[in-house]
Parts: sequence; C-alpha cells; structure tokens
Amino acid sequence: MQHFDVAIVGAGPAGAWAAHELARRGAHVGLFDASHPREKPCGGGVTGRAFALVAAALRTHRASAAVVERARFEASHSDGASVALHAQGHGPNSSLLVFSRTTFDLALVRAAVDAGATWCAERVRDVEVSPDGVRLVTAARTYRSDFVIGADGANSLVRRRVAKPFARHQLSFTTGVFAHGLSASEIIIRFVPKPQGYIWSFPRPDHLAIGIGAQADETKPDPLRRILADWIAETRLADGARMESYSWPIPSLNATDLAEERPSGPRWLLVGDAGGLADPMTREGIYFALRSGELAAEALAAADGPRRYHRALAAEIYPEIEHASRWKRGLFTGPFIHLLVHALQRSHRVRTIMCDLVAGQQPYRGLKRRLLRTCELRLAWQLVRIERSAQRT
Repeated sequence: MQHFDVAIVGAGPAGAWAAHELARRGAHVGLFDASHPREKPCGGGVTGRAFALVAAALRTHRASAAVVERARFEASHSDGASVALHAQGHGPNSSLLVFSRTTFDLALVRAAVDAGATWCAERVRDVEVSPDGVRLVTAARTYRSDFVIGADGANSLVRRRVAKPFARHQLSFTTGVFAHGLSASEIIIRFVPKPQGYIWSFPRPDHLAIGIGAQADETKPDPLRRILADWIAETRLADGARMESYSWPIPSLNATDLAEERPSGPRWLLVGDAGGLADPMTREGIYFALRSGELAAEALAAADGPRRYHRALAAEIYPEIEHASRWKRGLFTGPFIHLLVHALQRSHRVRTIMCDLVAGQQPYRGLKRRLLRTCELRLAWQLVRIERSAQRT
C-alpha cells in the first residue's frame, strides 16, 4: 500500500500549489484528481498579487493569458450609467490577467510534479481520518498518508468527512456560458440589484467566460439564467459563438460563519473553496486558493501544523472575507452602485482606486478611508452607512 507524507485531494490552484510548496520542502506528496486540468466555470481573472505567487511556474510551463486593458462597470439603473477604465494599477504586480483555466491549472500541476509531487489521476471515493493516519480509497487501490489536505472545492468530499458541508446560505450560485471563438481586451461587470450580484464577461485567450452570480438562498438557477440570457441578447456580445453552459457553487461566508469554521484538525486541513476561502462579494477565489496552499505547506512544516494553519488564516485571510461580507448586501442595492459608476465617470482618483481593487492591490480594509480622501463624500458616506447597517444585523 503506497504511503505519502501528505495526500492532497483536488488539483486545482489550491491543491496543486500546496503540492508544489510541500514537495519543494522535501515532503512525499500525492496529488489526487481524475478531472484536472479542465476548463472551469469562473472568470479566470488572476490579480497581480496572485500572479506574483506563481509567476515562475506559469512562465516555465507557458500558461497563456489574455491581458485586460480596460474594465467596464455598468449600473443596472434607468439611466444606463456605465464607465470604462484602464485595468492596470499603479504598483508592481498590478495588472489583471485572464487565463484559460485548462492551461493555468495544468501549469501548476506540472510545477508540482517538477518539484517532486506524485500526480495520481484517480478520483478519491472515500477518506478516513484516524489518530493513526489517513486512508484514501480510489476505484483502483487504497493509499495511506500522514496528513490529508482537502482542495476539492465547495462540494468537498474531504470536508464532508472531517467537518460540516456548507449550508445553502453559505454558498453563491454561478451560472454562465463559454462563448468559444471570441476574445476581447475588456472585462465587463454589470451590477444587478435583484437578486443582488453581478454579470461578468472575461476574455480568455480563445473564448469569453460570461456568467452571473448571486447568493444561493436568494435565487434559483433558472431566474439567473434568464437574466444572463437577456443581457447577452441585449449586448450581442456572443453573436456567432459556439456556446457551452456551466454552473458551479462558490462559498460565501460571513463573520459568524468564519468564527465557527474549522479549517483544520488532527491530520487534516482544508484549502481554497473547500475551506470557504472565496471573496463573498466578488466571488473571486484564485488568490485565496494559492495563498492558502502556501500557508498549509508552511504550517505542515511546523510541529503544530493544523493549529498553525488556522491561526494563519485568522490573521491574514479571514479579515478580508469578513470585510467583504459586511459590505456585500448594501453594495448591490440602493444608491451605492449608481454613485460609484458616476464617480468613476468624473474622478480620476476614484478610477485609480477601482483599478487597484480590480487588480487585487487595494484590500477592503482601508478602502473606505481612501474613498474619503477623494472628496467623493456621498459615495464614501454610503459605504459608511452600509458598514453600520451590517454591524447592526
């Protein structure tokens, strides 16, 4: 029976990068996934801070990306307000790149293998964690390991075995299409107040990834699909393209959820979506996936690995998710989006802030203070009201 120091279930960005970081530290790592690499139902946007973590691996394995030159933000209001702005920020690693997830994920898997990890192209059917170790069952054989990392997404098998699965109110639902044969140099974001969320179009190298996301307990798939279909028809964005549909759940946790979250325990850790590590407002999770993979590897190199990992998440990643969750409900409804789009039209300073936010250079902490400095007082005041309202509920 083959034995690993660490078995990782799921070879997306979180799992593959955890495998890379562990293997380069000398661990004997098994990376389990029968489906990767594959095109995934997400925008594929990789912020500057995310790209900085894996730049060498992506260049070595030639993962292709579309370079975003502009981002267009549209408010779903009667005046049809919209604005386009350059999507580059002003510091190092500030660009936004959009990758095909097939090539992005494959580059990370290959980097992990190059570092010494073993890629097991098998689907894990069961996981058993005991004080003596971990047992993983696939269709072909049984494996043993000292630790297991669950990197298998929002519907994580590992999570179901060692902790609680996500409840419906802890998930966002996304649905959309790949429009094959088309690309662009602009991302489009259209804010939708009901159900609160947004539509996106991200240009990948050989297709557009178009979708819509909203809180799972506030809507159902069919209404979202109708909203998106109407928008695609209105914009004629995908005329002539071969369309491929997708749907996918994404974690959407709030401060209460995080306080109760168990991301690790004796002999196990959860990373990426399996650990609820996605921005509940934008639904972006690639940076958190990569960073949590790093933190997991760093923790397992220490004596108190699982506890150290939990502390690292609480210090670094959870605060960003908490800030996003406080603002989420108020940002997509009421006057804020309307004011934001108009402020973007007239204020270079607000455009700079939004560029940095899109590129991952501006965290939620400090956003309110920075907006106040632009003298767009109505916009900043609405953000203050949203934050106060969230604190009362």
